[in-house]
Amino acid sequence: MSTLDLAKQIYDTPNPVKPMELYVFLDPLNTECWELQSVMRKLQIEYGHYFSMRVVLSTKLFNLNSQKKTSTIATDNLAHPVLASVAVKAAELQGKRAGSQFLHKLQEQLFLQTKDVSSYKILLEIAEEANLDQEEFKKDFHSVHTAKAFQCDLQITREMEITEVPSIVFFNECIEDEGVKISGLHSYDTYLTILQEMLGIDTLNRQAPPPLEELFTKFTTIATKEIASIYNISQETAEREMKKQMLQQKVERICLPEETLWKVK
Repeated sequence: MSTLDLAKQIYDTPNPVKPMELYVFLDPLNTECWELQSVMRKLQIEYGHYFSMRVVLSTKLFNLNSQKKTSTIATDNLAHPVLASVAVKAAELQGKRAGSQFLHKLQEQLFLQTKDVSSYKILLEIAEEANLDQEEFKKDFHSVHTAKAFQCDLQITREMEITEVPSIVFFNECIEDEGVKISGLHSYDTYLTILQEMLGIDTLNRQAPPPLEELFTKFTTIATKEIASIYNISQETAEREMKKQMLQQKVERICLPEETLWKVK
């Protein structure tokens, strides 16, 4: 029986108790932060019952130099590198899931389709693709709530002395213990080892991946290599399985120069 077949029969309900909290510091425009997203997806699927996760945006200061001059211009011609981070915070006001989907869509547009995500016009298109409420997004983009949320992220970045993105700070449930900070992009096994050491558990309980249908309710688009990683199968096997899903008209294929993505029809 393949891992994909097994996933159709077994899917553990996540434990609501979360003994760990991860602060994940990202810059939406950073390539390594994009690569980290796939690693964290797999970690959440397999061991998400052990931890909660908070994404903190850490935009470089040079990107903020002209923020005050540009943030009051409410036109489609508005463009500035900091706007991508502001847009993510605006999307988060429609819910954590909405913010996560918007961030992933934004990075897809930037790194796979090389679109200018510093453009307000492009950000509106991404919001539409992420199925956000358009009018709500426009209002929130220019709101004081979004500005304060973004400032809060920058303050957390300073207080935790984050100087490199991506970075992850691991906290356990003992408030007296200091967090463990790991800077830069590392392998899946590295993050898993830190999680295990901080939990003090010899063997972690790995959750079985959900069936493909359920996976696509969690993530709107998934790359072939991500599917292979999540189900521990080869990319060729993942490709064959997704072609079956496509023939059954369950998913559609998005062919990009650097990647093949799949999404529900």
